[in-house]
Amino acid sequence: MSKKNNFDIQSPFCVLCGRTDDCPEKYGEKRTYVEYNLTVHYYCLLMSSGIWQRGEEDEGVDGFLIMDIRKEVNRAAKLKCNICKKKGASIGCVAPKCKRSYHFPCGIQKECIFQFMEDFRSYCWEHKPVQKFPDQESRGTSQCTICLDLVEQLPMYTVLKSPCCKNAWFHRECLQYQALSAGIFFFRCTVCNNKDKFQKEMLRMGIHIPEKDASWELEENAYQDLLQCYQHCDIKRCLCKKGRDYNEPDSKWEIKRCQCCGSRGTHLACSSMKSWEQNWECMECRSIFAKSGKGNYSKQKKRSLAICEKTDGTTCLLEEPSPKCPRQSPGSQRNFLLQSPKIMCQNNLSPCSHLELPASNRVTMSLSPLMSNRNGSLRKKHLRKQRMEASNILKELKLQVNTKTTRLNINAENIWNSALKGFRQRNFSPTNTIEIKFTNCKNRSKTDTSAASKHRFFQLLMLHLQNSSLFEGSSAKNLSLDFQAVKENLYFEAGKMIAVSLVHGGPSPGFFSKTLFSCLVYGPENVKPALEDVADVDVAQTIKMIKYANSLSSLQSTIHDCCEFLAAAGCLRPITALGDKDMLVNDILIHHVIKRTISPLESFRQGLKTLGVLEKMQMHPDVFSSILCHKPERLSAETICDLFTIHSSSDVNKVEGADFWMGYLQDVESGESVVTLEDILLFATGSYSIPPIGFDPEPMIKFLHIRYPIGNRLLNCLELPITKTYEQFKNKMEFTIRNTLRVERE
Repeated sequence: MSKKNNFDIQSPFCVLCGRTDDCPEKYGEKRTYVEYNLTVHYYCLLMSSGIWQRGEEDEGVDGFLIMDIRKEVNRAAKLKCNICKKKGASIGCVAPKCKRSYHFPCGIQKECIFQFMEDFRSYCWEHKPVQKFPDQESRGTSQCTICLDLVEQLPMYTVLKSPCCKNAWFHRECLQYQALSAGIFFFRCTVCNNKDKFQKEMLRMGIHIPEKDASWELEENAYQDLLQCYQHCDIKRCLCKKGRDYNEPDSKWEIKRCQCCGSRGTHLACSSMKSWEQNWECMECRSIFAKSGKGNYSKQKKRSLAICEKTDGTTCLLEEPSPKCPRQSPGSQRNFLLQSPKIMCQNNLSPCSHLELPASNRVTMSLSPLMSNRNGSLRKKHLRKQRMEASNILKELKLQVNTKTTRLNINAENIWNSALKGFRQRNFSPTNTIEIKFTNCKNRSKTDTSAASKHRFFQLLMLHLQNSSLFEGSSAKNLSLDFQAVKENLYFEAGKMIAVSLVHGGPSPGFFSKTLFSCLVYGPENVKPALEDVADVDVAQTIKMIKYANSLSSLQSTIHDCCEFLAAAGCLRPITALGDKDMLVNDILIHHVIKRTISPLESFRQGLKTLGVLEKMQMHPDVFSSILCHKPERLSAETICDLFTIHSSSDVNKVEGADFWMGYLQDVESGESVVTLEDILLFATGSYSIPPIGFDPEPMIKFLHIRYPIGNRLLNCLELPITKTYEQFKNKMEFTIRNTLRVERE
């Protein structure tokens, strides 16, 4: 049906409350349907007691059928409002034996509570839920952390207290405006940033949190200024003769920004750094951490890919854990699902969740993929399906690999040269099983034949390739033109390394641009590059000036200024009309992105033919695009749950152990743990992420009568202790995983 919001000059009244007010913040969007002679406030409709959503979301008013709305109007016409004494009171208090009815605006005026969740309940002024405060808690005034005005610390309708922070108080009106602006994904405590506990309490107290993205996320080019990178050396004695602003990528004069603030920089040589992968903090940030008592800041840094991890042991180093604030897992997306409009049937919990949840939360809580919106969930499901297909294809290619082994001696600090030397040695064959020996790690005294060590090697190698001079671009990269690399046949070796990594259980590169991937799969002659593929700032600026020239004279002037560049590119031609600029721009893009790099591209394609990878890419382009052009999806509790197969002996209660395991995964995902989902995967398999081909052998869990959990990385087996309570299980997991990984990092 067609839906119109055409208002007459004399504003029509809502059929449920009888008011003409148009205040979306208070009463929801006011909608008028001319063909049905119907006007209604969205909140009046949402909170009405006798109507449910029986249609699809594109039917009627967000699923509320017009026929049902008219029936509700007729029902309400018989009920008198206990506040204004007029007919049409469609909302009733849900408290037992309470027969009060009222209009939505009257209820707001009388300080009733409307809960925009689950069954969309309404409570009158006498039975409404209130926040409880300890008697000994001091009363006074404090600042509302949203508007910064004073707020009285009293249990009243207009004032709300944060459930997660002791001294955080808000005006109800401020919170409601904040919720409408932030939406369900960004609405959280302004003091401690807690989301789940805070949203649950605010929903209980009648704050409407719409299921939408934040308003600032929807603003076009809102973050344009953030794309400007700081490029200046701030070291007291800069050693670069070309000045502090000089920046030459992939050299000792490349500028590295402070990893904490990003507003200070240094040349690698000026701070005696050997590679760009090393972390660096400016003096201001160092002094801040020193004053705050975090002197050994290096322990809090994110895991650097250049650090060698011990992966051949299964022993757990045990010591009493020290207090530590929980940290959020990168894959965490857990939140409360707001259902709006109403849905009559209950949601089902995730198949892998056997935990018995409280009745009030059972409908709305589950594993994180169910929390995302429908479109995002479908996209993730499609991408996951493609990656499963990629895994099957790569396993088919792996059948070529025999049991004959080739050992590679790898220096993690010089990953490229040592890998190049290994791949070029006489006895190296892509069809041989690869063994890795890290020669520069003190804790690796012997060859580690586990897949973990191999995955670690390929992970470092893919990171180096991404940041090397063989590719150009920010996140989505194309091939660059490096004459020395062409001369040394490095593009072929890079393609060969990527192919071997995919088949031998390493990570995928994940940084190919769509243009590069299309050139590899469909051939460069069938690809049309875009302006985003141009990494050279000067060339991109020239193309923009030509593309956006608004007159023939300005176009000819621009061409005259860059005629040498156009002549060298073979794109110089007479321009007689403004419309000629489109063909010129297309010629420049094809030359710069494709023709200029045709030699590196052909060499790179030959390397990717190793083990038949390129042939499979051309046969299954959509499948390989999911792993070559996209980074692996962040880990979630559901992903880890599906990854591990649970085995247990006959005398073990498998169901109870599985409940503890999956309950722990949900706690880790929601940030209620000192470890992350990546830590759990690393502890069990030695890998930070799931390789495209999957794990071999497949990860499994065993519940045993042991004291502490053990990660057997040779078998990808996680051996878990049998405990009486969930708290004992959680404490042992965190205690063991945290200390084992901490010692490995040190």
